[in-house]
Amino acid sequence: MQQQNCAVILAAGEGKRMKSRLPKVLCQVLFKPMIDWVIDAAAGTAAEVCLVVGHGGEQVRAHTAGRCVTVEQKERLGTGHAVMQAQAFLQAHAGGHTLVLCGDAPLMDRESLAAALALHEREGNAVTVVSARLDNPFGYGRIIRDAAGRLRAIVEEKDATPEQRRVNEVNSGAYWFRTADLLRTLPRLQNDNVQGEYYLTDAVSLLLADGYAAGAFAAENPDAALGANDRAGLMQLNERARMRIIRRLLADGVDVPCADGVLVGPDVTVGPDTCILPASVLCGKTAVGSGCRIGPAVRLEDCRVKDGAAVSCREEKGSVISV
Repeated sequence: MQQQNCAVILAAGEGKRMKSRLPKVLCQVLFKPMIDWVIDAAAGTAAEVCLVVGHGGEQVRAHTAGRCVTVEQKERLGTGHAVMQAQAFLQAHAGGHTLVLCGDAPLMDRESLAAALALHEREGNAVTVVSARLDNPFGYGRIIRDAAGRLRAIVEEKDATPEQRRVNEVNSGAYWFRTADLLRTLPRLQNDNVQGEYYLTDAVSLLLADGYAAGAFAAENPDAALGANDRAGLMQLNERARMRIIRRLLADGVDVPCADGVLVGPDVTVGPDTCILPASVLCGKTAVGSGCRIGPAVRLEDCRVKDGAAVSCREEKGSVISV
C-alpha cells in the first residue's frame, strides 16, 4: 500500500427514512455499523481515512475516534461538495491516489478496491470508477464504455436513452482518483442543476473532456453498489451479508446444515468441522475453534470457544467456553 494513498468516505447523510436516532452510517448490518464495514474495506489500500460527516457528526466522530480524520459538511450540497470539504486532507496526500467511498455501502469489499487500484495504476488513469453488474439496474447511473471498453460516460437513469437503460453495469459510487487531478478538478464543479448540488460524477466528465485517461473496474461482487435508504433496504443488506458470510464458512469447512436464523458477524472466526445449528447468533469478536457444536438457539458475543466444545441453549458474552 502506497503511503500517499488515502480514502475519503462520505458519511454526512441523515437517512430520514430510517426513522432512527442514529445517523444512517451508524445503522448496523450484522451487528456492525455500516461505517465500520466501509472503513475496514478502505484500510486495505489507503494509509489514512477521512470521514466527511454532517448529520449526527458528533456521534460518528465519537464512534470512530482515533481511526479517522473527520471534516464537516455543514450543508448537504451533493457528493462533489462533500469531497470539497476534504481539500486540506487531499492536499496532504497529493502525491498518491484517493479512494472515494459511500459510508452507507457496507458490502464493498477490499478485494474489489485493491483490484480497481491495480487497474487504475496500470492504465495510468486520472480516475477509475468501481462498477457492478446488476440484474435490475433501475435507478443507478449506467457505465457507458467505448468500443475498446474504456469509460466514455456515466449516465444517470433520468438522462439515459432506452438503449443506455438496458446497460446493466452501474456506478457503485466508489472511485479511485489520482489525487492531484482530483484537486485540480474540484474547483471546476458547477451546481447549475435543479437540485443546486455539486456532483462527483461531474468530476469524471470534466476529466474525460480534458482528455485524461479514465476507466471502469467491474467488481465481481454484485453487492458492491448496494446501499440502504430505509429499513427495508437495511434488511436486504443484512440478508445479503448473512448469506455471503455463511457461504464463506461453508467454503472453509464449517457445517451449517440449515441456515434458518443463523447470523454470523463479519469479524467472527469459526474453525473447520464446527457445526452451527439454526437460530444461532455469533457476533462481535467471537472466535470458535474446530470441531465444535454451536446451538441451536445460542447467542455468543465476544466469546472464545475452545476446540471440541459444545454450546447450546444459553447466552454467553465475553467468555471462554470449554464445555
